Amino acid sequence: MSSVRSPSLALPAATEAPGTAFRVLGAISASHLINDMMQSLIIAIYPILKGSFSLSFGQIGLITLTYQLTASLFQPLVGLYTDRRPVPYSLPIGMSFTLTGLLVLAFAPSYAFVLAASALVGAGSAVFHPESSRVARMASGGQHGLAQSLFQVGGNTGTALGPLLAAAVIAPFGQRSVAWFALAALLGITLLVQVSRWYARHQLAAAARAARKAPAPALPRKTVVGAIAVLLVLIFSKYFYIASLSSFYTFYLIEKFALSVQSAQLHLFAFLFASALGTLIGGPVGDRIGRKPVIWASILGVAPFALLLPHADLFWTTALTILIGFVLSSAFSAILVYAQELIPGRVGMVSGLFFGFAFGMGGLGAALLGLLADHSGIDTVYRLCAYLPLLGICAALLPDVERRPASR
Repeated sequence: MSSVRSPSLALPAATEAPGTAFRVLGAISASHLINDMMQSLIIAIYPILKGSFSLSFGQIGLITLTYQLTASLFQPLVGLYTDRRPVPYSLPIGMSFTLTGLLVLAFAPSYAFVLAASALVGAGSAVFHPESSRVARMASGGQHGLAQSLFQVGGNTGTALGPLLAAAVIAPFGQRSVAWFALAALLGITLLVQVSRWYARHQLAAAARAARKAPAPALPRKTVVGAIAVLLVLIFSKYFYIASLSSFYTFYLIEKFALSVQSAQLHLFAFLFASALGTLIGGPVGDRIGRKPVIWASILGVAPFALLLPHADLFWTTALTILIGFVLSSAFSAILVYAQELIPGRVGMVSGLFFGFAFGMGGLGAALLGLLADHSGIDTVYRLCAYLPLLGICAALLPDVERRPASR
């Protein structure tokens, strides 16, 4: 313990006996926090961009669509490619795309440059999420749910912090102050270079183990396709409902309860922070009792709260949204690990597919619900979206893919 260490993460060697590599998980979770915090800055500075470039709400929606569509389309392709040809150092490269996007956004002279910046940030996300999810599984030591939850909580925390940092830094100092957040991106690149070194060593060791180990038997193709379809329905219900809260909650509070913008933002932060905490629950609980019960409870379980929300006063609206964020956020880690076990050996492709679909549903949900709000009012959005968690009943159709511990 007294020996002098070089200034690095001191990540565990890949050739050690299998175990949960918490330093690697900590580094990848911190990188996820930085990545998603920078992404949330784009949404947080919409009022500034709207004023600077005289944008319509349609043009604002196109910024979201550009970012989400880029991330959604490329993530499965990145995951599919890296399943066949792992690229350990793609992680810092992906963060470099995000860094470049932030700098373009900070100094964008026109709306076209804002769209280009959004596309760059989306491309960075497309590289980061499937590969970092693969690293989380590699570092799990068999605790796959715990590892995915630790990875996910970084992203959710970053999403929650983005609006607060934007209010503290960008609102007072303007669009160009976005450039200061490039320092966070540089920190993320430094962390990911260290993670990539560990990833490269681990990949060699994993390949050697795989050569000695027969592949796990796969389920029938029809069963796999049906289960994937059910999971995508659950992702649709979760992220359409999340879009109604993350995109329109502040407007709902201002319109229904006459809150100030600052007070509404604090309520939004409470929801996002509860979501970050809930992310920690789904994975470890799934490791203990199975993914399917967690998926069932986390989506269908919020239905009573969602149905009550449109009829609640301010106190219960706050309480209900905190409960919804906490319970609903536990679903994604369990869904992702379940899907990875459903299609063994395709971690990158599965991660890319589900992250990409989640991003796409979030962007599409925000666009469609925005049109509905313009046409019928924000209260109608919440009354209709309250029924989405009932789709959690579809979890009953999922097959049992839990891996039983090997006998000794």
